[in-house]
Order: sequence, then structure tokens, then C-alpha cells
Amino acid sequence: MNYRQFLDSLKTGKLKTVYLFYGEEQYMMDYALKSLKEEFIQESFETLNYIAIEGEEASFERVLNACETLPFMSEKKIVVIKDMPVLTGKKDAQAAGIVDDATLAEYLLELDNYIILVFIVKNKDVNKSNRVYKSISKVGDVVEFHRLKGKELNLWVESRFKAYKRKISNANINYIIQQSQYNGYVSEKTLYDLENEIIKICNYVQINGEVTKDIIDNIMAKTLEMNVFNLLNEISNKRGENAIRLFNEMYMSNKPVLFMLNMIVRQLMNMLQYKIYKEKGYSNKDILEMMKLSEFEFGKVANQSSNFTITQLENAIKFCLHTDESIKFNFIDERLAMEMLITKLCYKI
Repeated sequence: MNYRQFLDSLKTGKLKTVYLFYGEEQYMMDYALKSLKEEFIQESFETLNYIAIEGEEASFERVLNACETLPFMSEKKIVVIKDMPVLTGKKDAQAAGIVDDATLAEYLLELDNYIILVFIVKNKDVNKSNRVYKSISKVGDVVEFHRLKGKELNLWVESRFKAYKRKISNANINYIIQQSQYNGYVSEKTLYDLENEIIKICNYVQINGEVTKDIIDNIMAKTLEMNVFNLLNEISNKRGENAIRLFNEMYMSNKPVLFMLNMIVRQLMNMLQYKIYKEKGYSNKDILEMMKLSEFEFGKVANQSSNFTITQLENAIKFCLHTDESIKFNFIDERLAMEMLITKLCYKI
């Protein structure tokens, strides 16, 4: 079950007594839990009818006491258990409170209808071989909260601007997503981060006003990954002066040089891999699937690689690795080393 299916079941009132919420997208998980609370728990009685327990403190006795106490002035009582070790797969699960997970697993099969017990695991990995998981699957539902992508992510961004009564085109929705790097390679960003960017933009635009690309550029801070994409774009088009200017802007913003260099190497290796796959006759669709990149990143790789041969990319990677070594062993000032590297990548490969 995904989060949309859970929200649909909440609207229809077809709820189970036990759920497992797991996944990487904390924002949607929190939203689902908030929606559940708003449906059944009055704010004035929340302390009596809503109980949250940290997983490592969740002994069977504590779970039992929380669930066996009847709701007060409410149809339902919600009990939330966060990151219980037997579900996260921690090896010290037995020592963390649940002495015998078989006892808990058996209890879950007999929960009263007034209880909604929610286990939360803030991770995409969950211990599915555990007896507790199997009991949840049998009488309840397992709800995965994956990172949004594609049309689903676009619709979410659009809905947030509508909620704040601002207008935005589909093109600028895509641009915001690209600039945010929510689905970027090194990104640990969540929808909370994307929501914060949307709020900043909306604060700049009057109600019912139109969000433009210029406004987005003025408000959103460019991520390091986006800056590296732009830097490589200048390099691939042999615009050395612009490339050095972009590097110096990042350098003056205290972006770590070796991290920048590692990202450049990674993108060059992606370009090389793309060129090799193309030479072997694979389609872009097949290459995208094999390389496991976001569509945005893949588009950048495909476009920028067209300006290089395989030999040039191999030479570029060698230059980068040599620069990395020179910086690490203090053979040369890191800023000068990067400027020299950019010049080589633009004109000498």
C-alpha cells in the first residue's frame, strides 16, 4: 500500500487496527499521521487518546498498557511506536526492550477495534522476516512512503502553490524541482526542504500572483550539484572564462574544493559510461534504466557528453585524478589547481 491508498482508506473509514509506516519521505509520513489524528483525536483529549512511544523504550508491557486503556470521549485511540528495533533489523533488538517479539506478534492479531496501532520506521529498509512484520501484514497494512518522483512530485509542488494561492506554470514547476535537487545524486533533501523553498517564493509573490523563472532564480539558493552541472556545461562548450568564474563563485562561497572535484569526476564518468553504452547501440531508454540516474541528471549527461569523445573523457578523468592527488599532498594551492584543471578541460583534452 502507498500513502495515497492509505489516505483514501482514511476518507472511506476502512481502517485496520495496525499499520507499519516506513520509507524515506518523512514529510508524507508526518502528513498521513497528522491526517489520522485529525480524523479521530480531539485536541482537548489528545494526551489521553494519542500515545507516542520511542521504539527502544517499547517493552511489550508498555505497548500492552497503551493499547488496553480505553479511549476517552473518542471512537478511536492511536498508539504510535517509532523505530522499534525488531522492525529496523538492529541486532540488539532483544536487549532493547522486546524480549520476545513472538509475544508482540501474537498480540497484534487480537487488537480491539478501538485501537489504531502505528509502527513507524524512518527508513526504506525494514525487517520483513520478523514475526511482528508478518502479523502486521496479516491483519493490518504496510504503507511505504517513497520519495516522490515524476508526475507525482510535479502534482505535489503544484498543490502546494495552489494552497498558498499562487500561480505557476508547468515549466517553472519543473525548474523548481531541478533547482532544488530533491532527486539529485547527493541529495538528502526531503519535501520539507522543498516546501521551505516554496514558502520563500510565495512570500515574494503577492496572492494570486504569477511565479516566474526570474523570481525562482532570485529566491532559491543554487545547490552545489546544480552549480557543478552549470560548470560542466561551460566546460563542455569550451567557455573557459565562464567556467573559471563559476568555480570562483563556488570557491568564494566556501564550497569544499575536493567535494566539487569529486562531483566533477563523477559526472565525467557518467558521460564516459553513457558514450560507451551509445557506442554499443543501446537506446537512451535502456541507458537511463542501466545507469539509474534521475531523468534530469540523465538529460544533462546525455547533452554534455555530445561535446566529448571517449578518449577526451578518459583524459579529462586522468587530469582530475592528478589534480586530486596534487591538492591532497599540498603540491599546489587548491584554488590554482582547480583553475588550471578547468583550463585543461576546456582547451587541452
